[in-house]
Amino acid sequence: MSKADYLLSIESVRPRCKIVFEKALVNQLTNFDVDLSKLDGLVDYTIKTIQDDFGTAYDKIPPHGRWQHFEAGGVPRIDQLVGLWPDSDKKEVTTRLIDLFLVSVLLDAGAGKHWKYVEKGSGQVINRSEGLATACYHMFKDGLFSSLPDQDPYRVDGKALVNLNEDAFKAGMQVSDSNPLEGFNGRLALLNRLGKALQENKQLFGPDARPGYLVDYLLSHEKTIGRTVPLTTLWDALMKGLGPIWPQEGRTKLDGVVLGDTWPCSSMPHIVSDPSQSLVPFHKLTQWLCYSLLTPIKKYLDLEFVGESLQTGLPEYRNGGLLVDMGVLTLKPSAIASASSSSDKSASSVPVFPVESDVIVEWRAVTVGFLDLILDKVNAKLGSQLSLPQLLEAGTWKAGRRIAAELRPVTNGPPIDIISDGTVF
Repeated sequence: MSKADYLLSIESVRPRCKIVFEKALVNQLTNFDVDLSKLDGLVDYTIKTIQDDFGTAYDKIPPHGRWQHFEAGGVPRIDQLVGLWPDSDKKEVTTRLIDLFLVSVLLDAGAGKHWKYVEKGSGQVINRSEGLATACYHMFKDGLFSSLPDQDPYRVDGKALVNLNEDAFKAGMQVSDSNPLEGFNGRLALLNRLGKALQENKQLFGPDARPGYLVDYLLSHEKTIGRTVPLTTLWDALMKGLGPIWPQEGRTKLDGVVLGDTWPCSSMPHIVSDPSQSLVPFHKLTQWLCYSLLTPIKKYLDLEFVGESLQTGLPEYRNGGLLVDMGVLTLKPSAIASASSSSDKSASSVPVFPVESDVIVEWRAVTVGFLDLILDKVNAKLGSQLSLPQLLEAGTWKAGRRIAAELRPVTNGPPIDIISDGTVF
C-alpha cells in the first residue's frame, strides 16, 4: 500500500489522530490549552443528554446516521416513503434508499445559521442538518434527481445530476436572498460532479449510473461471504467512486494523489525525508456517509459488516464544540490572534478560521481522540456498553448542539466558526 493509499484508508484515521491527541493529554498542543479536570463535567453533561431522550433504555439508541434526520418533528418519513413501494423487493428498496441517503449526506455540510426549510403540507420549519435532510427527501420524492421523473421518480442517476441547474436546485432548497444557504454553489457543483462520477464508474454504479447500485457491488464482491461484508469493501468503494467529486484545488496532494479531507498539522512529526508524516486524515463526510448507509443496508438486506469499529468519532464542530464549550479545550491567545474576521459580527463574536488552518486541523484531530475517551468514561459511569455510533447519536453530537444553544442562543452556532465550501463538513 502506498503512503497516499494509506492516508485514504479508514485504517489511517484513528492512529494519525492519536498522535495529536497524545499531545493534548500532556497539554502540549499548538493552538489549545487543555484542562482534563473539565472532562468529568463533560461526561456528566453528555450522560444527561442521553438520558433526557432515552432514560436508561440504552439499547434503544440507534447508531449515528442520516436516518434520524429524516424524522425531524417526529415524522417517520423513510417508513412513509418505503410504504409507497409495496411491490418492490428488499433489494430494490435498499437501492432506492442508498440513492437518497448518499445524495442527502453529500448535501449535509453545515447549512449556516440563517437557512431554513419550510415543509409543504406539515408547515414545519426545519433548519440545519434536519432541514437539509427534509429538503433532500422532498426533492427525491419529486423526481428532481431522476432523469425519468415521470416514469421512475424515486431514484438518483448520473444524467439527472449532471444536468441539475441552479434554478431547480435553488427552488428545491428554498434558497433566496432572505434564506441563504452556506456553500450553495459548492453543493450544486458537488452534485454535478457526482453525476459525472456515477456515469464514469459502471463497475460501482451500474448501467444506470445510480448510487444504489453499490448494493449489487457489495453482494457480488469476492470478499463478501454469505451475508458478511468487510466494512473496508464499502469504504474503498466510496473512496474510489466518489474521489473525483471532491475539489482538487486547495487540497493536500502526495505524489500527485489528492488526499481529500487530509491536512498538515503542526502537532504531527515533521520529517524532511517523509512529508506524509505531518498529515492527518479525517474523511469526515465519507465516514458520515458510511455510518448512514449501514442502517438501510442492514435493515433491509440483513447484511453484517465486519470491522465497523475502524470508523471513528466524527471530527466536526458539534463534537469538537462540546470540548470547547465545556472547557476541556481553550484557544490560546496566539490562535485567537490568527483568526479571520467574522463575517457576521452582529450575530456571532466567535473566532473564525478556514477549514485548512492549523487551528481547525488540530481541533479535529483531538476531537477524534477525545471521543474514544469519552465513550470509555460514559460506559464506565453507566455500567453500559454503548457503541461509538450510539454515543455520537444520543450523546456528544446532541450535547454539542445543546450547549451551543445555551451559550449562544442567538445563533446556536459552535464556539469556533469554520470557513468551508461545503465539501468538508
